[in-house]
Amino acid sequence: MSALRSVGTGAVTYGGLPSSEQVQPQELAITLLGTYVRPFGDRVWSGGLVVLLGELGFSEGAARVALTRLVRRGLIERIRDGRLVHYRVTERAERLLAEGDVRIFSLGDPRDDDGTWTVLWHQIPEDRRLELTRLARRLRFLGFGSVQGSVWVSPHDHSAEVVRLLAELRVSDHATLFTAHPDAVVGLPALVSRAWDLSGLVERYEAFVADFEPLCHRRALASLSDQDAFLTRTRVVHQFRGFPMVDPELPERLAPVSVPRSRAARVFHELYASLADASQRHFDAVTDAYAAAS
Repeated sequence: MSALRSVGTGAVTYGGLPSSEQVQPQELAITLLGTYVRPFGDRVWSGGLVVLLGELGFSEGAARVALTRLVRRGLIERIRDGRLVHYRVTERAERLLAEGDVRIFSLGDPRDDDGTWTVLWHQIPEDRRLELTRLARRLRFLGFGSVQGSVWVSPHDHSAEVVRLLAELRVSDHATLFTAHPDAVVGLPALVSRAWDLSGLVERYEAFVADFEPLCHRRALASLSDQDAFLTRTRVVHQFRGFPMVDPELPERLAPVSVPRSRAARVFHELYASLADASQRHFDAVTDAYAAAS
């Protein structure tokens, strides 16, 4: 089964998504670490990761460059074991992956925050670009939208997460955080259209379901080899983890997305579980450094 196809830029395009949807090797390496390494340990043989990224469509050079960049970003670190090199997930990566799991696996679940919205206003100095970039990335993953550069809004109560994030980035003194119940606010649809671009979101969920739902049958699953299970499950996880960045899970009256979201979430959870054993077997077989060296 061909889960991915390469494109000339060194990125990879997934079938079932628009051609503009390109996957970078760093992002896919993070998916591998979060899915196959973190649940069972904290380290993995570097050569095995390169081979697996090759199976997913990347050249050896692109894979090694991506892993080196993850080291520079402080997400993994090199550990020598004789002649072998392993990568270990850092504490920072552990926090990010744990936060990501909460967001990904709860996408589509009923909310119990009583319609509370979260608003963040900050005045982080422009010379702290790293913190600004990391803050924006993490806020978007939580479902925040930007009304303007320094004002972010979420339709849910994420105040606790944002307090921790501001402290982690050491920018708490430059930010103001509050919650609100904006049901009676005039112009809320206009605010939504300014903060989030929801165009194509329903179609993206529908494409995900069309691409993967046919595999949610015993006969289809039984036909997959361990390698095919790995390629498919990795593709499912990586594609689904993109939804929190574009879906703030707005109230249905503001964005009628709940039906396609629920179908996509059902397909994700079913395939994530049913392909787990076979895909993990393939991952472990490829990343067994000592078996490969013997």
